[in-house]
Amino acid sequence: MNVKSFKTIDEQVEILKDKGLVIDDVDFAKDILLRENYFFLSGYRHLFLKTPRDRMFIKDTNFRELYAMFNFDRQVRNIIFKNLLIIENNLKSVFSYQLSRKYGYHEKNYLNPKNFTNISSKSKQVNDLIKKMKRQIRVNGGQHSATMHYISNYGYIPLWIVVKVLSFGIISELYTILKSEDQVDIAKVFNVDAECLLVYLPILANYRNLCAHEDILYDHKTQRVIDNCKYHELLGIPKMDGEYIYGKGDLFALIIILKYMLRKDEFTLLINELSYEIDILEGKLNVINIDKVLDMIGFPKNYKEIARLD
Repeated sequence: MNVKSFKTIDEQVEILKDKGLVIDDVDFAKDILLRENYFFLSGYRHLFLKTPRDRMFIKDTNFRELYAMFNFDRQVRNIIFKNLLIIENNLKSVFSYQLSRKYGYHEKNYLNPKNFTNISSKSKQVNDLIKKMKRQIRVNGGQHSATMHYISNYGYIPLWIVVKVLSFGIISELYTILKSEDQVDIAKVFNVDAECLLVYLPILANYRNLCAHEDILYDHKTQRVIDNCKYHELLGIPKMDGEYIYGKGDLFALIIILKYMLRKDEFTLLINELSYEIDILEGKLNVINIDKVLDMIGFPKNYKEIARLD
């Protein structure tokens, strides 16, 4: 078994130089490596390597280009994250409204197993998720002023307050155990089919967690892929072996989901902010073309057109 040994910042600089990376400001490189972590920074090296299996950088690749890609990913991650938080809040609001209206707002009402699917194969999942929700209410309920207010004054927490302490993952799983008519009612709010929302929610939860933990975003691929939709066709995304090459299990697939679920003004702002960051990155690249980055993140060259499509 190979063992990774500790490397000093000076040694990390030398390793990068030995791989052909140009470092014209050693002090700057050392500061970035110390602050940002060699491992995470080197996660962006793949775009700048001569071949996928070659550990050597393309001739004249500069440390500043590598850092520009790292910083680009951070800025995009921040943009995506704030929009995912909007959707998370929207989903929690819609869930609480629809379920409270139909089943009541007291815990004994909205956590009644009879309110959920009666498919026998999901009975264990229903009971387990109710336990998870009760646990999150118990653990997190005392940490929020709103939940504490309801507990102190009313002795229970209505669902529209409970959702504040539930994780996106819990909300995503909750949708899978709702009765089909409730799934349809919630999906209608976002103008998508219930079957599509069943696919979208775990993808949204996956990206939400990735962004929250500052993991590498640009080349992330999801286990699940979204179905073909009108935006694949309208943007003229090319196919390979009968499958669209962009917008299925990549970052652009998430953009398509956000197109459906954000308001038009919110989505337009999202695309404008992403376009700005892409333009900034393009101005800092020398040894590779911005098209290589777009291809890696799954963006077609005409990605901006999605903002004006209905």
